[in-house]
Amino acid sequence: MWRSQTNTQAEEKEDMEAALMETDLGDVPVFARGKVRDVYDLGERLLIIATDRISAFDVIMPNGIPGKGKLLTEMSLFWFEKIEGLVKHHLISADVDAYPAELQKYRDQLEGRSMLVVKADRVDIECVGRGYLTGSGWKDYGKTGSVCGIPLPQGLQESARLEPPIFTPATKADIGHDENISFEQMCEVVNPDLAEKLKQLTLDIYASARSFAEGKGIIIADTKFEFGLMDGEIILIDEILSPDSSRFWDQETYAPGRGQDSFDKQFVRDYLETLDWDKTPPAPELPEEIVVNTLAKYREARDRLLG
Repeated sequence: MWRSQTNTQAEEKEDMEAALMETDLGDVPVFARGKVRDVYDLGERLLIIATDRISAFDVIMPNGIPGKGKLLTEMSLFWFEKIEGLVKHHLISADVDAYPAELQKYRDQLEGRSMLVVKADRVDIECVGRGYLTGSGWKDYGKTGSVCGIPLPQGLQESARLEPPIFTPATKADIGHDENISFEQMCEVVNPDLAEKLKQLTLDIYASARSFAEGKGIIIADTKFEFGLMDGEIILIDEILSPDSSRFWDQETYAPGRGQDSFDKQFVRDYLETLDWDKTPPAPELPEEIVVNTLAKYREARDRLLG
């Protein structure tokens, strides 16, 4: 069981607390600060902390979603265990008691939202598996009839199921917008043999996760993975299959030809689309109603998938 009465009580407490927007581990060197995660350098290992920051259109919002980082971490831990037979991953431990002694005094920033991982050489490509025509893929299809250079049948509707799923890589941007590219363009960035392996791994993991989720009443429309190399071996890194990195839809209400009821940050994107904002920093502050409803959607995705 991944849920308990203790979880519920902790979440009720989190609802009363401010979002954790940035961590501070004193003299522990910062390796990187991403859109959501703060990463610290421990030599041959890294410490990844999922903050409560939320980004949309690759811009970080000024206020966060309290407890979101813990939800993302809980879901990643579940999926890392679920897909172990498909690919190795970077996780060493998420138990703060097993962390180096110098980190113990920062337990309040680490508990439930951190992972101790191996350090790998990151492949600077977002590896995206798409099983439905939505988001930037739908926009690309409307303009070109293709997605990332992959021709699709004419007359497809928004949110149409793609069978088989397709691999659509993107450039990896720590700041600014990721950019969709073709597989051929990806092969100009990384070795073609490596690109082919990453494509197959992405589609295999996505297919396995999509099948599992359908049994829980959730459609995983698309998802993105990041990979690294360690001693020449491909390993899965960062987070996986969370509402930040995936589109989760309600299977009961799914119908092609329109946008779908979602359990992810599409809710935030939809709100931002109603504003007169050019999708560049600074971002507008999210109203309390949007924060509360976004957290509720993340929790429902977690509860449905993890049981």
